[in-house]
Amino acid sequence: MIRIVIAEDQRMLLGALGSLLDLEDDMEVVGMAKNGEEVIRLVKEEKPDVCIMDIEMPVMSGLDAAEQLKDDKCKVIILTTFARSGYFERARNAKVSGYLLKDSPSEELANSIRIIMDGRKIYSPELIDLAYEEENPLTEREEQVIKLIADGKTTKDIAKELYITTGTVRNYVSVILDKLQVSNRIEAITKFKEKGWYK
Repeated sequence: MIRIVIAEDQRMLLGALGSLLDLEDDMEVVGMAKNGEEVIRLVKEEKPDVCIMDIEMPVMSGLDAAEQLKDDKCKVIILTTFARSGYFERARNAKVSGYLLKDSPSEELANSIRIIMDGRKIYSPELIDLAYEEENPLTEREEQVIKLIADGKTTKDIAKELYITTGTVRNYVSVILDKLQVSNRIEAITKFKEKGWYK
């Protein structure tokens, strides 16, 4: 019997998914969660074989939860409406076993679970195309700068940490904004994270 835990913040969808999978002869839903924090607790308590979760949930997102469960024996499947390259990249880095879209037919989910239990990975075809669409345009040094900005460091702090002048930091920042085609630091951080380039 394949033991499953589901995390989904839309209650109706959570119930429907649970009922659908419980109809399968070889599957049993042993827990349901409304956010990433709950799902981590459930996985520790129930020790399921598979954990299916949405990405955008309150308290803790599915991707944050997947990163925490990376070394757990439980196989993680992301089930989402979002076909975004950044999300997909983060999911792959978190070693998820599957990334499926919610508009897939329901029988596909059960089949995917069986395939994943056999040790294979399943990604929606739309995502494979997305993954090869865009490369990170920033150099290693520019990445260091944007990560320090994301950590809340000021221009002065960054200059001190990287042993460069504040003028050089400002130059890096304007190059970063230009490369990411954004108008300020907040947008730059958001885009950098959304694209999955923030490792």
